[in-house]
Amino acid sequence: MNPSAGLITREPALTENPSIPCAMPAEGAIAQLCAALDAAFDACAGSDDPSRHAAFARGVRAALAEAAADASLLTDAQREGAAACYRRHLLAADPQGRYAIAALVWMPGQASPVHAHHTWCGYAVIDGALTETIYDLNADTGCATPARDQMREPGAVSFTRSGRTGIHRLGNCSGSAAVSLHIYGVPGEQITTHVNDIVRVADSVQAVAA
Repeated sequence: MNPSAGLITREPALTENPSIPCAMPAEGAIAQLCAALDAAFDACAGSDDPSRHAAFARGVRAALAEAAADASLLTDAQREGAAACYRRHLLAADPQGRYAIAALVWMPGQASPVHAHHTWCGYAVIDGALTETIYDLNADTGCATPARDQMREPGAVSFTRSGRTGIHRLGNCSGSAAVSLHIYGVPGEQITTHVNDIVRVADSVQAVAA
């Protein structure tokens, strides 16, 4: 049985998510995370697409792992969820528009839509557990079918480049809230509009899930 079946999927609306100015200075653990990301970009200076470099991916993964292990990373307010769907809390955004950092709070039964990404991104699980469903794409129909499920527990880290080679869905199948840390390669104001590339699921799969 697919453990992610029955999860409620919905993309959070911009009005449901707190926003901050893109040049807002980061503090504490968030500032350390920003510094680590800046260093990853510096290591690939001059590249049109740093995400294609292995050194950049390693740098982002390491930065996520270190930040997720810091108990001071999030405030209580940044751990608050929402009843309707998973909730994004924008934590910081690069003044140069290279990345945005967010905490996502998943209440039991909440999940993202099935999606690929318009940009590079990475995430780490902070609290609780998430189920990540990986999908295969049928190039002829443009539809996705589930391939496997992976449990993502605290400390799990993932990085993916843009494109439809990394189609997935994240969801909380547990009975308690889960929190994850995400970095997206977009300016802060584009975090809800220029990240997820929603992919249609094959009709036969949708019929089984229903």
